[in-house]
Amino acid sequence: MTTRHAVVSGASIAGLSAAFWLRRTGWEVTVLERAAAFRDGGQNIDVRGVGREVLARMGLTEAVREQNTTETGTVFVDASGEVLVELPSDGPDGATAELEILRGDLAGTILRHLPEGVEIGYGDPLVAVREEADGVTVTTKAGRVLRADLLVVAEGVRSTTRDLLFEGQVDRRALGITMVFGTIPRTADDDSRWRWYTTVGGRQVHLRPDRHGTTRAILACTEAEDPTRLGQAEALARIRARFSGVDWEAPRILDGFDGSEDVYFDHLTQIRMPAWHRGRVCLAGDAAWCVTPMGGGGASLALVSGYVLAAVLSSTGSGSLATGLAAYETWMRPLVDDVQGLPRWIKPFAFPRTRLGLRLRKAADKALMSPVLAPLTARFTRIAHTDRALPPIAAR
Repeated sequence: MTTRHAVVSGASIAGLSAAFWLRRTGWEVTVLERAAAFRDGGQNIDVRGVGREVLARMGLTEAVREQNTTETGTVFVDASGEVLVELPSDGPDGATAELEILRGDLAGTILRHLPEGVEIGYGDPLVAVREEADGVTVTTKAGRVLRADLLVVAEGVRSTTRDLLFEGQVDRRALGITMVFGTIPRTADDDSRWRWYTTVGGRQVHLRPDRHGTTRAILACTEAEDPTRLGQAEALARIRARFSGVDWEAPRILDGFDGSEDVYFDHLTQIRMPAWHRGRVCLAGDAAWCVTPMGGGGASLALVSGYVLAAVLSSTGSGSLATGLAAYETWMRPLVDDVQGLPRWIKPFAFPRTRLGLRLRKAADKALMSPVLAPLTARFTRIAHTDRALPPIAAR
């Protein structure tokens, strides 16, 4: 039987998970990545729900646990840093999950454990695709031509390949929220908790520990304009103006971002698609369904998507690819829909603009974390959960 060949465009969590499992089920796999080298770093993410089962099947649970960010809990603080409330962190899927890890550490772990035979090409992205009934031909920037049975597009929320191949089908839903991420020097006052400060004007300040002796910082605010369209210096100047007058650790973070090498801006945008596949092309991860940090669970969904894709294709064997890709969508849709359906109240609740709104938010936080309501509140962190068994996989 002829070995099937898959090209995966994108070498972060979704793309590497797809490469891992497709190779495990007997496919030849070529991964194409736009970046010139592996992109390390990134912010705190976690593995939740069925994502933990996929990680266990990869044999990587302990490798991830050993790279824990050292975060022990999540607290809301006031302008002086005093704790107002502590979020539930009981069990593996609390506000601070059992498996907390930096994005780059998780992707790097999968990369180091890819089955033998996966080819990865950095700095040579896909630039053209020709679809045919019996295959798909991709051309890279360097002129390399690859013939494949399947193209997996896992490029992220701003995927150019997705936009090219699914023109007119991409529903971008900007949430009107900008988040700025970066790594800053650790100080003696930093501790092992995720500290979260909310103030008027729709602004938030976050500090989180990492295992590298530094601190991961986030500034988040309501913002209509997309800063990712600006140059770095202009975007930083705009965020500095937006956070003018904000106390607690905001001045320190702004100064730290000026000297940080990994500052990243994101204008939160959900991606919704009527279909995640067409012919011999399928989408995975944020390219298909970006849920944004507001929804949460993006890393877990990306991890699960690679397993489910390979599993359903392994059961169809050399039969209908269309049947397998349809089964992939059917299995993944409920998990995605569960976190994409943000209630309308969540943005004004999370980002109060007035002093009255902030007082109401603080009162609600205390009520929600009370002994009576805390068990109900904990359900909001149950992401990527399902009562369905993972589809069986025919590994080779």
